[in-house]
Amino acid sequence: MTPRQLKTFLAVIRHGNLTRAAVEVNLAQSSLSDHIQALEEEMGVELFLRSRQGVAPTPAGMALKAYAEEILALNDEAQTAARVAAGISEASITLGTLETIAAERLAPWLSRLRRQNPDLGLKLKVGGSGELHAKLQHGSVDIVFTFDRGQQDERFVTRRIASEPLVLIAAGSSQIPPPESLAALRTAPFIATAAGCIYRHLLDTAFAEADLAAPAVAAEADSIATIIRLVASGAGYGLVPSLALGPSIARGDVVELPWPGRALAASLVMMWRRRRVQPPHIAFLLQSASENLSPIRPADARLRHAG
Repeated sequence: MTPRQLKTFLAVIRHGNLTRAAVEVNLAQSSLSDHIQALEEEMGVELFLRSRQGVAPTPAGMALKAYAEEILALNDEAQTAARVAAGISEASITLGTLETIAAERLAPWLSRLRRQNPDLGLKLKVGGSGELHAKLQHGSVDIVFTFDRGQQDERFVTRRIASEPLVLIAAGSSQIPPPESLAALRTAPFIATAAGCIYRHLLDTAFAEADLAAPAVAAEADSIATIIRLVASGAGYGLVPSLALGPSIARGDVVELPWPGRALAASLVMMWRRRRVQPPHIAFLLQSASENLSPIRPADARLRHAG
């Protein structure tokens, strides 16, 4: 099996469609089919089930998936180690992050970093937490900045670099009294991100820990800025990171209300692939992030996986 075959195999799994997978790996569909057929012949098993709805991995295909990801990661690591040893490692890094973190935490730091290191190439990709983790898995980003959900993956290092408080907000013109309890708040309409997003996860978890059903979601929005605007219009409550509120609070668009329960906060973490040899430019950026992105006290620091 070759790296190209494995990349093709993983692209088919991601898309569940040969045409879209062929576009991703820049192959004609017939050539992609040849790659998959050759891999199946070498493995001696069928890797995909074909139907009119698309293709889906067989149990054998799913078993191969994890190994294919590791083989490709090790292949990339070997190439990186050789280039580092030869002194020709590329100084280009792709970062993945959530919209709020990008605007409020990363932008000032990256701007300074770029001015001080003009030869360092930086790319920034913004997406949801699940999308970012997938990008890290298949190597399209080098480092991810997101909020911790407590999920562990031995392939990656996760380092906590700050704690971001979450706040309850309502429309500035509403004059809503502070909620007396979580039970009372449960009946109020909320504007929230979609299920699976870290902010929605923290909202649902807060009520679950109090043995209460999550509140009704009046509307879902895919960005914190949109949630704040909808709350300002009077559409409902919102639970958002305090770092995103500055201008809206100053204008009086929204007001912050006391949360009637245990204070909520999200741990800001950065994640990267574990390697035997870390490229110097990535090691440099990780060190800079640890030192400049609102570092927490050493006693509170948590490095879940050494690497």
